[in-house]
Amino acid sequence: MTNSLIVKNDIHIHADPSTVWKVLTEPKYVAQWDELPEDYPEEAMTIGSKVTWDLPNGGQTITKVIRAEQEEELIVDLYVSTWDTRPEEGDVVYRYNLKPHNGETHLFIEIGDFSLVEDGEMYYDASVEFAEEAKKKIKELSEET
Repeated sequence: MTNSLIVKNDIHIHADPSTVWKVLTEPKYVAQWDELPEDYPEEAMTIGSKVTWDLPNGGQTITKVIRAEQEEELIVDLYVSTWDTRPEEGDVVYRYNLKPHNGETHLFIEIGDFSLVEDGEMYYDASVEFAEEAKKKIKELSEET
């Protein structure tokens, strides 16, 4: 049995869940902690929202919001067209869980499961770094907003 490759990280944010939710879903904030195409629409991301990047090798990376429970959970499916196997939607995701606590928010981030794709360790390693940097910027933006 293959061990799962899921990045797990969390951070305590001195802001209420509604503010953190804005930072997770409004493109003007998302573009500050994650990459977005320059022409991405300004509307808040919701179920079905997609971001597509063209890769130098001719492939594409596609993310799609598959769950958006306001101020609770955001799940974004990840698919790379050059993967040899195509995982089921929801098998490789970015998951953001918000847990309110005394007017503040504990944000939990999970990214993966990269054991389902070739070169999964490479994606896992990159995601460890992404989660570490993204959580700090999400915290900073949420606490400033």
